[in-house]
Amino acid sequence: MKNSLQHIKLKNQILESGKILDIDLSYQLFGPDLHSAPIILVNHAFTGNSNVSGENGWWNSLIGENKKIDTTYYSVICFNIPGNGFDGNLIDNALDFRTKDLATIFLSGLAFLNIPKLHTIIGGSLGGAIGWEMLSIKADLAENFIPIACDYKTSDWLNAQCLVQEFLLNQSEKPLEKARIHAMLCYRTPESLNQRFKNEIHPEQNIFKSHDWLNFHGKKTQRKIQSKSVSTDESIVEVD
Repeated sequence: MKNSLQHIKLKNQILESGKILDIDLSYQLFGPDLHSAPIILVNHAFTGNSNVSGENGWWNSLIGENKKIDTTYYSVICFNIPGNGFDGNLIDNALDFRTKDLATIFLSGLAFLNIPKLHTIIGGSLGGAIGWEMLSIKADLAENFIPIACDYKTSDWLNAQCLVQEFLLNQSEKPLEKARIHAMLCYRTPESLNQRFKNEIHPEQNIFKSHDWLNFHGKKTQRKIQSKSVSTDESIVEVD
């Protein structure tokens, strides 16, 4: 079935930690069959998955027939970050993984599908970081790279925030909600929050509008994502 979830069994993947694992790498394909059109790889962000277009597609505004990324012309492929839970698979030892491990796994997936060259890699946030790592390993992989809201390296500030995330995720009471609330503050500058909320009180909730916004995203993530998948993706951010 077109756009259905497909799986690649990768044997003996060597992680940066030295561990060797078998990986069930799942993906979805949109548009023309592989090797019949230019191929675009989309690396999803923390809250995303391989379903980038079509029913419940999280990037429907950008990817689809006659959209900016036109699936009547381009083949679009997106791998699930192992352990994100979208394919039903979780990872017990998330701290074993680094961004470079995901890049290597995605490259193995492309090799399995006999894709030596891409038209474009697009990645947002964590997905963009994976894209940087893929190109550091194989510089001629893609003709174009579009990183969104990410850098090619982390920083002491980000690594410190990841430590706070680990503390929050190890709590017994609402760990996902708390971790997401903290993470939302890492995605914004103080200036942007001040400009958006202006220290105003929500007329119905009788709390700061900024608090209402944070509570909304915390509860939304709690409903959407399983704890092990959050632990996987948050730990991966802690890379050099």
